[in-house]
Amino acid sequence: MSELVKIRDVSERYDISARTLRYYEDMGLISSIRSDDYAYRLYDEAAVKKLEQILILRKLNISIKDIRRIFHTSGTEVVLEVLGRKVSDIDGEISLLNELKEIVLAFIRQIERADFSNASDVKMLYENAREIETRLVNVDYNGNPSNVNRLLEVTEKLAKMPEVRIVQIHPFKAFTSGQVTPDVVFGEFQTWQETQNNRTIRNMIYGAQDFLWFEEDGTCEWIWAVEDWVMDSDVKPYSLIEFEGGLYAAAMSIDGDDASGSYVYERVKKWIEASSFELDERPRHRTMCHMINPTKEIKEALGYHQLDIYVPIKIREPA
Repeated sequence: MSELVKIRDVSERYDISARTLRYYEDMGLISSIRSDDYAYRLYDEAAVKKLEQILILRKLNISIKDIRRIFHTSGTEVVLEVLGRKVSDIDGEISLLNELKEIVLAFIRQIERADFSNASDVKMLYENAREIETRLVNVDYNGNPSNVNRLLEVTEKLAKMPEVRIVQIHPFKAFTSGQVTPDVVFGEFQTWQETQNNRTIRNMIYGAQDFLWFEEDGTCEWIWAVEDWVMDSDVKPYSLIEFEGGLYAAAMSIDGDDASGSYVYERVKKWIEASSFELDERPRHRTMCHMINPTKEIKEALGYHQLDIYVPIKIREPA
């Protein structure tokens, strides 16, 4: 293909929105050509080939961050590392499925050995099923309680869909750390923010006055909602922004670690795919997080952290 292709034609050929194409451009993954006598974006053969690579990698659930690493690194080391991690993820899920299969087969064998004319056997099977259903940890019956417990753990890892709620965040004024490295945001900025003693920090009605998000380049930004009367001079050396808000799919991650957060994020995305919503990929509409536990005492009472993951969404456009 030697001619330039219009953005509309590329969108129709690969069944992706023009907004997604512009997003890939904003992320530096592909580039378009602008002509003085033509108002729309045009793509050459190299850009289309790169787009095909992006779509293949996205089908494999490779993150935009990793795709950028692959495209911006010469050689095969990065792509082999990324795909190797994907294979490890698949192997882990296969292992869980095989273990689940063995547990289910063990219960099938138990049922096959039962004498349904024997009231005690029927009662035992009924009680076993009831104990699985109610997820009792300490059980006492003629079976293997460790199998029950492991069955619950495995099925939870394989099939648990986090409880997703839709949150409308209204626009608000906030002071921001700016786009800085994590050591700054959790160092100087956090120390300064704690000195405010809630003098300027606004109590948001949806229970989250602060949000944190991470950029593709490893930097992050932390914002705190403030009262409308707050001026730039009140938050120096930091600055104020107008956060435009939006619609978000939110779910809770336990302990707030990378593994749990990534798991919940991927599950929320799956929920979105099956819903009447789609990802909102406008600038500044990022996936954000908010630590729910307001005090150390509550965290200690629960025994774990609660971290909310907010994924920007919008009502799905008609096909």
